[in-house]
Amino acid sequence: MTEQPTETRVEQDTLDVLYARLDELRRVTRARLAEVRRSGPSGSPQNRSERDAFATLYEDRAALLDAVEDRLCFGRLDFDDETTRYIGRIGLTDEQHSSILTDWRAPAAQAFYRATAAQRDGVLRRRHLVTTGRRVTGMEDEILDLSGENTSGLALSGEGALLAALSAGRTGRMGDIVATIQAEQDTIIRSELQGALVVQGGPGTGKTAVALHRAAYLLYAHRRLLERSGVLLVGPSQSFLRYIDQVLPSLGETGVVSTTIADILPGIEARGTESPRVAEIKGRSVFGAIVRRAVSARQRVPAQDVRVRVDGNDLVVRRRDVRDAIAKARRGHKPHNLARVTFVREMLNRLAAQYVEHLSYSVESEDRAEILEELRSTREIRIALNLAWMPLSPQKLVEDLLAKPHRLAEAAPELSEAERAALLRAPGAPWTEADVPLLDEAAELLGEDDQVARAQARQDAEQREERLEYARQVLEGAGGGMVSAEALADRFATSGPYLTTAERAEKDRSWTFAHLVVDEAQELSAMAWRMLVRRCPTRSMTIVGDVAQTSSAAGARSWGAMLTPLLRDSWRLSELTVNYRTPEAIASAAQRMAVAAGLPVSTLTSAREVPAALTVHAVSPEDLRDRTVGLALELLREVRSDGAGQVAVVVRAEDVADVAARVQAERGATDSPDAVLVASPSQVKGLEFDAVVLEEPAAVLEGPGGASDLYVAMTRPTRYLHVTHSRDLPAGVLDGDRDAR
Repeated sequence: MTEQPTETRVEQDTLDVLYARLDELRRVTRARLAEVRRSGPSGSPQNRSERDAFATLYEDRAALLDAVEDRLCFGRLDFDDETTRYIGRIGLTDEQHSSILTDWRAPAAQAFYRATAAQRDGVLRRRHLVTTGRRVTGMEDEILDLSGENTSGLALSGEGALLAALSAGRTGRMGDIVATIQAEQDTIIRSELQGALVVQGGPGTGKTAVALHRAAYLLYAHRRLLERSGVLLVGPSQSFLRYIDQVLPSLGETGVVSTTIADILPGIEARGTESPRVAEIKGRSVFGAIVRRAVSARQRVPAQDVRVRVDGNDLVVRRRDVRDAIAKARRGHKPHNLARVTFVREMLNRLAAQYVEHLSYSVESEDRAEILEELRSTREIRIALNLAWMPLSPQKLVEDLLAKPHRLAEAAPELSEAERAALLRAPGAPWTEADVPLLDEAAELLGEDDQVARAQARQDAEQREERLEYARQVLEGAGGGMVSAEALADRFATSGPYLTTAERAEKDRSWTFAHLVVDEAQELSAMAWRMLVRRCPTRSMTIVGDVAQTSSAAGARSWGAMLTPLLRDSWRLSELTVNYRTPEAIASAAQRMAVAAGLPVSTLTSAREVPAALTVHAVSPEDLRDRTVGLALELLREVRSDGAGQVAVVVRAEDVADVAARVQAERGATDSPDAVLVASPSQVKGLEFDAVVLEEPAAVLEGPGGASDLYVAMTRPTRYLHVTHSRDLPAGVLDGDRDAR
């Protein structure tokens, strides 16, 4: 690229104006936030609510303005009519409300990503600005009208900005691609909101980046519709969420709820482990019916009539009455714990009728109410009714189902005896990720326990009484005043923090979202999809993944087979076809291996070549581990020569601890302990590194994820893949690349 000093000065002057405006907006926002905070917890509940809402608004605005500091402006469009438009992370206007920076998501910015020489949309020149901090360090121009008169002396290239971004050292955190979105990606990002969009793409095609930029775009283009209910982002692991956590804020969005399947239920920590076979069984769609039967089994007629004595009167909890009351409660089609109210009311009325028959006088309505309450509080009656229709929590139901053979046998007749035996575990075992959809299914079928709600109401009443007593003491100490103790107590209760939509949604299992984004979606089981669809009744979703990378036995081998039973015809498929991450030599080897293994790989074109990208090292079994560790440290020195870069060592899950210890021992104390990550194939899914050392591919191929895990491991690097092996390589790895040895 030929830099022109005059042009650089022009762009630097423009950038100075934009950052000055950003600083002014930050100053004003923080001043308003400070003013709101100074007002303190006073005034009416409505005033306090309004104050908290304004505080949250200014806090979010301040966070957004801070998040866009890096590369605030990255592009410029020059049009045939001699107007100019700058493109950036957010939109900015000057004090006269004239636009000085266009948000990348706005329709006016679309030409920056889609204009071509064949379809210019009035664009004469597209300029990519390269900045470091607040300084312009480079420019790259694309002249779209080569017949124009104003093109002399301008640099005519269009891939430098993209290739520079691809070649930059990795930091362990994902960066956005907002400055280098390609036309294929932009079409998907701006696709319509309605329905479920499945983005299928092989490794390195930018699926995750596209999903995040689409979330940011939809929140911008449909804010009123989406902000009321929010957007839920589901990732494969907490490490993945940490990897991407700065992307959405840098794109101007801070209100998305991010979670994993293991953490999606409030109050549940699913950190247990289990075999892939057990997880696959739990992930089958039939478990929806199994959980339903487990709930129905808790609504049962006793084996014989139960006699109880109340105030000297003999009453009978008759089997036929229980049967009729259960049938009546079920006809309401309410969840188990809510329908139980109908069952208990019907049984108490029948028992009250027996009680009245023993009396020698007529019963008035107020007397009948007392009788009902006495019956309700009689211990023997409570026990009998609970045995017939027990109030349940999801945790209790699922724990009993998986810990008691007779419960599982009556609920899951379609499972084989061996499968049921595999599912059984000790009571109190930690929850696993595969348990979470079962717990959610149970919660949906059970509903809230009314007894729990009543207990909470009693606790709230007790706490209010405590606040009242404290308020009386405060007022007595202050000598009285214009405010009552009741009003002061209510002020104590309502002066808590204002919660955003995202924060409220995160705490509420039954919250439904306006849009759902699912990454590495091919790994999800049928039961996990039932749980997610329940959270998005509009079926507005962005689903990204690659069925060739499915390592879970419960995951998808075909999008249609997994999604059509749940979404019917409300989903559509888009494909990404360009591999931006992986050098051509590595991508070809991975593709050949995948095809030889029978994986349903997508056709991909690599965007670039890197010299010596793939190297294979045949070593003896005794030297294998030393060679793996030595290569990792050699590569680390090379990729971090400019201060950035990250290396991954991918080994079998059972070897991670040993290799990590050896790497740490060889490195000693360093300033960047995360520069070398030792992980299993499943742990690096969705991540990327400058260089990868893959140890013993044949062993990875024999692991639980098979060829899919090996495909994932081979396609993580952006520059170099070194393979160490003492056994024969899997088919396809070296075909056509024997010189890589």
